[in-house]
Amino acid sequence: MSLIKLTIKGISYSQTQSGAYALVLSEIEGNRTLPIIIGAFEAQSIAIALEKEIRPPRPLTHDLFKTFADRYAIHIKQVIIHKLVDGVFFSSLISERNGVEEVIDTRTSDAIALAVRFNAPIYTYETILDKAGIYLKVEEEELSEEEEELETDDIVAELIADTPENVFEGKSLKELYQELDAAVANENYELAARIRDEISKRSK
Repeated sequence: MSLIKLTIKGISYSQTQSGAYALVLSEIEGNRTLPIIIGAFEAQSIAIALEKEIRPPRPLTHDLFKTFADRYAIHIKQVIIHKLVDGVFFSSLISERNGVEEVIDTRTSDAIALAVRFNAPIYTYETILDKAGIYLKVEEEELSEEEEELETDDIVAELIADTPENVFEGKSLKELYQELDAAVANENYELAARIRDEISKRSK
C-alpha cells in the first residue's frame, strides 16, 4: 500500500468536547485533511514543539523521551498512522539504533508529538485517507430548493451546541454529507471528524 506524507496544519480547540482538541493533518501533495481528536496535554506538547521559541521550565514527557533517545543514540525515522477502527487512529514509531530498525506501537498524539521533536516525517496509507480524509475544497454542486434553505451557519450552530452523543440520530446520510460540507467550509475540523466517523459507521 502506498504511503502519503502528511504535515501538521494546525490545532484547534474542540467546541463539542470539553478539554479536547482537534489536531489537523493535511497531505503534502493534495487537498485532503485528517482531523484527529487529542487530549489537552498532547495538544500542549505538540504546540510547544512547533513553537521553537517556547521552552517550558521543566521538560515535558515527550521532551524527556527525546533526551533519553538522544543519549542512547535512538533515532525516530518516521511515524506511520496505519489503522483506523471506530474513529480511533493507531500509529507506529519507526526507530533505529546501531543500524537495527524497530517498530513501536503508540498513540497517534504521542507519535506526532515525538515526530515534531525528531523532525521525523508523518505518513498514513491511502486507504485511511480515502476513509477518513476530508477535502479542504468541496466541489460546488447545484442544490435543490430544499437544500438551499439549509443555511451553513445554522447547520454548524446546531451541531456545536451542547447536545447528547446521539445528536446524529434521525439524520439521513444526505443530511450528514451536507453538514460535513458545512463544517469543512467553516474550518470546523473537529466537528467534521465527528460527522465523518458517523458516516463511516453507517457505511459498514
